Parts: sequence; structure tokens; C-alpha cells
Amino acid sequence: MPRLALYALIVCALSLTAAVVSFVEGSWLGIIWILLLGVSSNIAWYYVRKAKNDRAAEQAAAGR
Repeated sequence: MPRLALYALIVCALSLTAAVVSFVEGSWLGIIWILLLGVSSNIAWYYVRKAKNDRAAEQAAAGR
């Protein structure tokens, strides 16, 4: 797993925790944490797919 994807997953887990804590305490600020959760999960998926496609392109280039 690429390092940036791992960092994005860590941010994803931390923002989920912060959102739960915010909503449990009755704060609507948790909505911002939910938005950050969505952005960080998209970043993680992007870097995972990018690494997968880069490996496939290297293998295709080596097979020529």
C-alpha cells in the first residue's frame, strides 16, 4: 500500500472518531469531520488505484 494512501486512511479513521465524539457531545461540528472523512477516503482510494495501475503499466512495458 502506498504511503500516502496509508496516511489518508489514518486521517479517515481519526476523522471518523472525531465525528462520533462530536455527535455524542451534541455538537453539529461533526458534519465537518464527516466531510473530511469523505475527502480522505477518496484520496486513499485514488492512491491505491494509482499504484495498482502503475504496476500494471510497468508489467505491460516489461512484457513488450
